[in-house]
Amino acid sequence: METGSLIKIINPVIRGWANYHLHVVSKAVFRSVDTAVFKCLWQWSKRRHPKKHRQWIKAKYFTTKGDNHWVFYGQAKDREGKPKTLHLFNAVSVPIKRHVKVRGEANPYASEWETYFERRIDVQMEAKLKGYKRLLSLWREQCGICPVCDEKITKITGWHSHHIIYRVHGGRDGNRNRVLLHPNCHRQVHAKGLSVEKPRSVRSVK
Repeated sequence: METGSLIKIINPVIRGWANYHLHVVSKAVFRSVDTAVFKCLWQWSKRRHPKKHRQWIKAKYFTTKGDNHWVFYGQAKDREGKPKTLHLFNAVSVPIKRHVKVRGEANPYASEWETYFERRIDVQMEAKLKGYKRLLSLWREQCGICPVCDEKITKITGWHSHHIIYRVHGGRDGNRNRVLLHPNCHRQVHAKGLSVEKPRSVRSVK
């Protein structure tokens, strides 16, 4: 088997395993996995060339990428039949993302915890592409304007998603029942008991 074909088989397995376990393991575990894979590939390389010395094998199958001088690589063809270089995927390159437990005293049916659970939904959305699409849809729907203060919502100002009808009152999590507000505007809405309408174009708080 050619090296490029081997990498095509191995990479999805390593990437899938790392993405599945990224919430419950440590970087040390990912490093140990990468080490085990490296040892297997090194033995595989030596078996293919039993009469070649160590430096020759390293030069043929491993290259330098950043600070790593032992990156397994090979050649393959893309969909158009053009040659391209493939590198072995490292599990340690996947960032660890811990699940944040719900606070023990948090009550999803109490209005004073509404902002807490809304923010948890925001965090979950930030971690998923689907979440970004939903946020983009809301942002475009509002022309990028906070309906409370009529100022622009940007990455610098930050944002919170707000339920127009609170979940404790039967409101749902879908975009039809949500609107983006500045964090400070969101706090004022809850603190003062204000209501926000779903904007067709940008509207002000009632």
